[in-house]
Amino acid sequence: MTETSEPSTPIRVVVAKPGLDGHDRGAKVVARALRDAGVEVVYTGLHQTPEQIVDAAIQEDADAIGLSVLSGAHLTIFPKVVQLLAERGASDIVLFGGGIIPDADIPVLEAAGVAKIFTPGASTHDIVAWVTTTLR
Repeated sequence: MTETSEPSTPIRVVVAKPGLDGHDRGAKVVARALRDAGVEVVYTGLHQTPEQIVDAAIQEDADAIGLSVLSGAHLTIFPKVVQLLAERGASDIVLFGGGIIPDADIPVLEAAGVAKIFTPGASTHDIVAWVTTTLR
């Protein structure tokens, strides 16, 4: 009999809302879907700086950071988080996110080191599947 084994520790993801954007329903929906799939989720709340987000991810020994950006500052915030992760020796933490991000900006973000961008209309099933497949 062959057994398949789950990882000894669950995937841990920090979900964050950077900047001045006060709309966090989508981030909470994604956080809940990830939790329901067995992922440990730390939600940092609203109005987080890139520094606070990276600090939380390192302190929580996170496998990934999921950012929700609706403010239009994605071309600034995502690269700043990538930079801070590198500066702090934590480039192994995978960065992904979503929000109101134009299709033309996705390749720019991917070139900057963002692993995946989910645009409006992405299903929680697709997000959970990507997280669990990528981080196992």
